[in-house]
Amino acid sequence: MSNAYSKDLERWLPRLISVWRASRGRGDGPEGRLTPQEVKEVGAGVKQLSLGLTRDRQLAGARYMDDPRLLGAYLLFYWPVSYAQARHVLGELPNRPRHVMDLGSGPGPVAFAAMDAGASEVTAADRSKPALELARKLATEAGEALATREWDPLKKNATLPEGQYDLITMGHVVNELYGATDEALKPRAALLESVLAKVKKGGSLLVMEPALRETSRNLLKVRDLLVERGYAIRAPCMFRGACPALVKETDWCHAERPWPMPKVVEELARVAGFHKESLKMSYLVVAPKGEAWPEPPPGRLFRIVSESLEGKGRQRYIGCGPEGRVGLAMQERHRSEKNEKFFHLQRGDVIEATDLETKGDGYALGENAEVRMVAQAGRGVPPAQKP
Repeated sequence: MSNAYSKDLERWLPRLISVWRASRGRGDGPEGRLTPQEVKEVGAGVKQLSLGLTRDRQLAGARYMDDPRLLGAYLLFYWPVSYAQARHVLGELPNRPRHVMDLGSGPGPVAFAAMDAGASEVTAADRSKPALELARKLATEAGEALATREWDPLKKNATLPEGQYDLITMGHVVNELYGATDEALKPRAALLESVLAKVKKGGSLLVMEPALRETSRNLLKVRDLLVERGYAIRAPCMFRGACPALVKETDWCHAERPWPMPKVVEELARVAGFHKESLKMSYLVVAPKGEAWPEPPPGRLFRIVSESLEGKGRQRYIGCGPEGRVGLAMQERHRSEKNEKFFHLQRGDVIEATDLETKGDGYALGENAEVRMVAQAGRGVPPAQKP
């Protein structure tokens, strides 16, 4: 996470703690940090949320934000995580959004991330009144203007808030809608289509989901339904056909970013009994109907979609680009100044590579290979230069 993002998040932490304490009727306590008793109390809620949202999935789709204890745990742990995830993905947008709507906002981590990324008008919409109330209190604490609306996609004849937007965000929402089977995919895609109708020309819909195998693969299946219906993906995909990560049941695609974890989050993670050393999420940035896929710059491009798969005497990754999902490998003996970057890539980086020889499930980079960084993880791929 860049220093700028980290500094922005650090400013939010005292506000989160202050609003949480006030919601419990306790305004006392050290500024910007939790007492050991508070850490223990909130950590238990974080553990329950983690179990219910990422393991047994019992809370997925439930109204857990109406429970004050779970809402508090979300505010102090998942809010900073979601904010940080959103700041990274917002860095890939082709244009800075001004008018933003955050659907399924909860207490607003993605809404405030958009605000800190330069949006001037932000609306947070959710079905949980207590969550929206906390979002309003955070806005007051920060001296920011935030509009809020009630929105419940599961209500019969549910309608979206009025207006057209440069950006609509849906952070960790879609995976909780319409059940847990494949029958949920079509109504999810239909919902995203109705949301995309609210996106201005040149704007985007950002969908972020947990990096679990099930939630990530389901997002890719919804992606394929949208692509079949003529929608273009702005990021992270450069491949325009059906997602190649869905061919094998064991594959999925997610982003991972290094993250200097705030102390409050670190303490709560430790008490809850799990490690969170990096940010992991799956995401799509979708263009409104009628817009073309972005034209990438020339060359053979690949987004790195795996961790380093280093082996004896070689470096290897999985890459995905305009030609699909492939293995990319280079022998250590072929290392040179022109390809040194290949040995230090991060998941999400986009590279151009030359001197590729078909081998196994992909390509071997030869002794004359050159590797150029096209876009670092979290940055948009620059468009092709117009003649």
